[in-house]
Amino acid sequence: MSAMKQGNKLLVISVAAMGYELLTKNNMLQCGEVNFLPAAAPFPSLTCCSQATFRTATPPAKHGIIANGIFRRDLRKALFWEQSANLVRGGRIWDDFSRKGSRVGMICWQQSLGEHLDMVLSPAPIHKHIGGMISDCLTRPADLNETIRQTLGKFPLKHYWGPLASEKSGQWIAMATEKILQSPNAPELLMTYLPTLDYALQRHGPNHSRSERAVDMLFLHMNKLIKAARAAEYEVLIFGDYAIGEVSGEAIFPNRALKDAYLFSPRLVGKREYADLFHSRAFAMVDHEIAHVFVDDNGDIETTQRTLEMLDGVEAVYDKAQQAELGLDHANSGELVIVAEPGRWFAYPWWTEAKAAPDFAGHIDIHNKPGYDPCELFFQPLTINISQDTTLVRGSHGRGGAGREIAFGTTLDLGDTPPTTLLEIAQFTKRFLTEL
Repeated sequence: MSAMKQGNKLLVISVAAMGYELLTKNNMLQCGEVNFLPAAAPFPSLTCCSQATFRTATPPAKHGIIANGIFRRDLRKALFWEQSANLVRGGRIWDDFSRKGSRVGMICWQQSLGEHLDMVLSPAPIHKHIGGMISDCLTRPADLNETIRQTLGKFPLKHYWGPLASEKSGQWIAMATEKILQSPNAPELLMTYLPTLDYALQRHGPNHSRSERAVDMLFLHMNKLIKAARAAEYEVLIFGDYAIGEVSGEAIFPNRALKDAYLFSPRLVGKREYADLFHSRAFAMVDHEIAHVFVDDNGDIETTQRTLEMLDGVEAVYDKAQQAELGLDHANSGELVIVAEPGRWFAYPWWTEAKAAPDFAGHIDIHNKPGYDPCELFFQPLTINISQDTTLVRGSHGRGGAGREIAFGTTLDLGDTPPTTLLEIAQFTKRFLTEL
């Protein structure tokens, strides 16, 4: 059956942490009509990189999303989880589809705000001046927010990230997606996101019984969406954005090594150490198992590389030429990219004594921390603060490669040669949408 003869509507589900090996060992390689196959994720194997690769059908070297954060060299600032669609460079796989009059929607994808879509639903909390925040969503059309909220209540932000993060956020998103699918105004291409697996796998690792229960919960969410989509005459495409591997012990601290080598400069304010990125010669923007290392002066690259190569737990240090071979050579990338050994991951702290920690270290602060911090998934015992104990983290990702394949499946006819990478899945989807 050719793509032209299949349905003319498509539901795409991006699933956090859905690795092929995880589904295999849990005997969960089928969900409803969908059978799952393995595929390679882009490098780095991270949410924003994978979702940008899918929506553009290009690698990070082209679309510019090289991690979950970016380092603005002009501002001397690392920015994580920024949501502007303008950060994703290049055309979209649905451009021809849209030009023919078909509608496109996106639910809870990264970098979806400002995207030229007919429908958008994205968490967009309001941070109050006096502290705290208002959980809210930014939607297009604007009244979609109120429509969803009347049925499902407010978006459960505290269950989306932080120590209380749980499957409740995935359940809310699944129900919102189902409601939109059942609407007479549902877009012909609808992309949604399920974070259900992410929290248990990072907290406990992929082999823990709680992670097995998270897989069961994910399949309940997916099965519900597949049924709703098929009832509304949609085809379905599901893909994992990365696969999580087991980690243990203390994290790797590249910024401490750079500080010891007089390449990273802290700023002492009272007894606390803050990053002085204006005067640092090198800085590591960490993101799970990889980190982009930004070096101001080319003359410092060799010293920085030697410093990181000697750091326990670092498997590889890639220069720009090696990054080009990996499809990662972009202006947004660091002069160096480092990869952790299996079982290890990178943490952003540069201080060594607890009393020297910046005030944001013990709080959920995804925008001020110059690196991803999975410790935000844990409470500090007997306090309302988050833990700073990196040994609590049991799962991480970013490396990709053999054993870290993502799972994907679809009701579409894949032909005789199914895709073997997420990039190929995106190219296949682009062809399907273009031919409609």
